[in-house]
Amino acid sequence: MPIPNLRLDRANAVQRRTGQFGFTPAGQWFLRTISPRVDPTLIRLTRGHLSSIGPWPRFVLLTRTGAKSGIGRTTPLIYFTDADRVILIASNYGGARHPAWYHNIKANPVVQIYAGGVDATFRGEQVTGTERDRLCDNVKQAMPGYAKYESWAGDRTIPILAFTPIG
Repeated sequence: MPIPNLRLDRANAVQRRTGQFGFTPAGQWFLRTISPRVDPTLIRLTRGHLSSIGPWPRFVLLTRTGAKSGIGRTTPLIYFTDADRVILIASNYGGARHPAWYHNIKANPVVQIYAGGVDATFRGEQVTGTERDRLCDNVKQAMPGYAKYESWAGDRTIPILAFTPIG
């Protein structure tokens, strides 16, 4: 796989604590306001080894085409891998709506993903059923804050998307 393998079951205590920060009110503010402005440059400069909240959790830069505008947009997102796929959670910080990038991928599933100095083309698809449940359980074990996101999201089921390399 062209993107660095990142398995959630290998997170150590410091990494889990860093991840927990993201689910605090201060962490939420930081991730919503500061990280999106700083991380695209910082992640590229450090070849994906460092983001605005430190060396873990690891982020990818997801570049997709706008569903309505047709304009390419880049968003830093926490990721993990499952076999040869990059897995992204469309949590939107536990909001009542899906994030804009989710709608863009549903309309235009071919994206660019950058991590670890590698920029590659992927095709995204939503994961459902027992596979979604398995991936969701893995995420919540490694980063318990995602259970908060589920409760904050209310009736919205948080989508999980899998990206498979093209070519």
